[in-house]
Amino acid sequence: MFLFLFLSFPVPSLFSNTAALQVSISLNKVELSVGESKFFICTAIGEPVRLEWYNPQGERIVPSKRMALHTETSRSRLIIYNAIIEDAGIYRCQATDATGHTEEASVVLEIYQRLTFRDVQSPQEFRHGETAEVVCDVISSPVPVVVWYYQDKEITEEHHSRFQVLANNNLQIQQVTKADEGVYRCEASVEARGEIDFVDIAMVVNVPPVLSVFQQSFNATADYQESVTFTCMTSGSPDPVVTWHRKGQQLEPSEQYIITRLEGGRSMLTIRNIRQGDGGTYTCKATNKAGSQEREIFLKVFVQPHITQLKNVTAVEGSAAMISCVAEGEPLPDISWRRASDGQTFVDGDKSQDGRFEVRGRHGKSVLTISGVRLTDLGRFDCEALSRIGGHQKSMFLDIEYIPKFLTNHTIYYSWEGNPVNISCDVMSNPPATMLWRRERFTISAEGTANTRVHSADGKSVLEVTPMSDRDFGRYNCTARNNIGVRYQEFILAQADVPSNPYSVRLSAVSQRLATVTFMKPDSHGGVPISYYLVQYKEVGSQDWRDVKSHSIQTTVVLTGLEPNTTYEVRVAAVNGKGQGEFSHTETFQTLPIREPSPPAVHGQRGMGKAYRLGLVKQDDGGMPIVEYIVKYKTDKEEQWMTKLVPGANDFAMLQPLQWNTRYEVEITARNVKGLSEPTFYQFFMPQKPDITAESLFSGMGLGTVVGLGLGALLLLLVLVDVSCFFLRHCGLLMCITRTLCSKKTATSGKGKEIEEGKAAYLKLPLKEENGKESLKPDTIEIKVHSDNSIHTKPDDSKA
Repeated sequence: MFLFLFLSFPVPSLFSNTAALQVSISLNKVELSVGESKFFICTAIGEPVRLEWYNPQGERIVPSKRMALHTETSRSRLIIYNAIIEDAGIYRCQATDATGHTEEASVVLEIYQRLTFRDVQSPQEFRHGETAEVVCDVISSPVPVVVWYYQDKEITEEHHSRFQVLANNNLQIQQVTKADEGVYRCEASVEARGEIDFVDIAMVVNVPPVLSVFQQSFNATADYQESVTFTCMTSGSPDPVVTWHRKGQQLEPSEQYIITRLEGGRSMLTIRNIRQGDGGTYTCKATNKAGSQEREIFLKVFVQPHITQLKNVTAVEGSAAMISCVAEGEPLPDISWRRASDGQTFVDGDKSQDGRFEVRGRHGKSVLTISGVRLTDLGRFDCEALSRIGGHQKSMFLDIEYIPKFLTNHTIYYSWEGNPVNISCDVMSNPPATMLWRRERFTISAEGTANTRVHSADGKSVLEVTPMSDRDFGRYNCTARNNIGVRYQEFILAQADVPSNPYSVRLSAVSQRLATVTFMKPDSHGGVPISYYLVQYKEVGSQDWRDVKSHSIQTTVVLTGLEPNTTYEVRVAAVNGKGQGEFSHTETFQTLPIREPSPPAVHGQRGMGKAYRLGLVKQDDGGMPIVEYIVKYKTDKEEQWMTKLVPGANDFAMLQPLQWNTRYEVEITARNVKGLSEPTFYQFFMPQKPDITAESLFSGMGLGTVVGLGLGALLLLLVLVDVSCFFLRHCGLLMCITRTLCSKKTATSGKGKEIEEGKAAYLKLPLKEENGKESLKPDTIEIKVHSDNSIHTKPDDSKA
């Protein structure tokens, strides 16, 4: 809409002095669109004292954010920012002089609305199948004409039956589909001003999710670290967001739940390390702007059997024991029992032949009843729960309490006055028993008495008695007691005696200097163990017995150091803690006379190179030491023997040098002072001569040794080359060292002219013979180093 205001020109007042005061405005009429800014300048001619502006409502304009005033003596500027429709009208500028006389001028301001699209949203979203209204809010003055375009074609109701342009310029689409999605153009025009503008609006059609699952039920076994994966397929626009739920709670990614989203709308939930509690319903939910859809997946979890209750049981001997085993699992397992001591098994309904064992059970619980419990029932029992998924086994221990039982029938102990003895009372009981000792009707305290002392340990009480007189021998009583009952055992302390005499003394393996004595144990050890046997022997006619003690209680003793061809007497006595018993009957034997030694035993071993080592094993020496071994040897093709004498103390003979690839015959004889033994014959074969190659030469050397030899040879070669260069071409390392030493000597003296005067440096080297070897004579040659670093040699004057 246009607002028209008329410009009124300044009219002189009937009573004013027109020549004195005149007012004018820079513009007469202005068209301004909404939102634009403009300024007006008011100029007064004369002598104004005040310039003021008035709005269309006749109100004096006061400066504000949208209207600013800049006033000088005869000039004032009005600025209107961001004009609005309400700003249209006649604005007056009034000038006042000192007498109060006023003059004014006015300007007409027309405001119109340009084409404006207000808050047009893009994109605009709609749900598939609904009636969509694409909003195009456009204003102008006058009212604009709106035309819609899609894919560069005007939308008309003739060609688009589902499309309609509404009175509010919005585009309505009936039953919108995904095919309607795209960019629509809203074009507005004002013919009066030739003004036209447009806005492109993207329309998005959201399609509700469509959800499907490949498999609706799964089976898994708990506690086997199994995993199961559920898969959902989704479609929709925009792409749906898939979430997984269980028992009303959304599942978040974790170590147990792994959520994977793939292209193509596929979402997978993997449940790891499945446990019994993971069974049940899981929900796959797909959601987007157009809606949501859910599908349920069921997980059936099979649980391997698990024994939840099995406790150790304690029973009293002779009573009944009930052992309970409770197990769970899916499906419910069968329960069986096994006795660890003999491996016997029991299942539901079983009863042992003696009727003492019986099993009853139902609904995952089994009870094993044992009647008349015996000590043999003590031990481990295994409960096993078994189903088609698996099995589980646990063990319990059946403990049996019983009255104390004495473990030994050793009730008689022997000792003698002054000798302490330990009387041991060993008891087996459950629970452990308390033990005490009685003598006649008196209890022996744990602290003991003057000659008794009590030592206690688990299941054992030891009474230490030191008999001082006959009164300390007799009966002692051990009492064992626990909460099951009490038992008694009587012990007798008797006086010990020395052992009786051994018998059946025999001599065996008699030689020139050795004899073996064997005998039978005495019939009585005197009540205390035998410590050892004393064997005495002497030459017949001698009064001096020699003593030999047995090793521990062995009944065989070897006599050594005997004289050949001599008659001896021997007797044996047993010794215990009380003392020595009587001797046995005396037996007589005679050692063998001295004779030639027995043939030596021989074993051979090849030596180094052309040698052979014969090992000599000494046999019976005939009663006298072997003086020497006589070793004869020859080849199998020769007639003459070679002889080698070996001292009798040696245990080997080395034969060398021998021939390669040859068989040898050997004859060895041992000799003592009595004579020669029978010969021992032996044969051996010397192999072919081995090949000596570089490989064999270096085979014994390590890698470091071989490398070192190579470097040494190289270094020697370099030294020889350097010495040759020194003498033949006056160059090389040795030449450099010589020059350096001589130059240093010259520099130190500071007198270069000494060289010119004939003073030269001398280097004495050994003479070499024609064959290259160093001469043994002390002859030398003289080398002169001159100032020009040249070298001249000549023989020593003394040898010229």
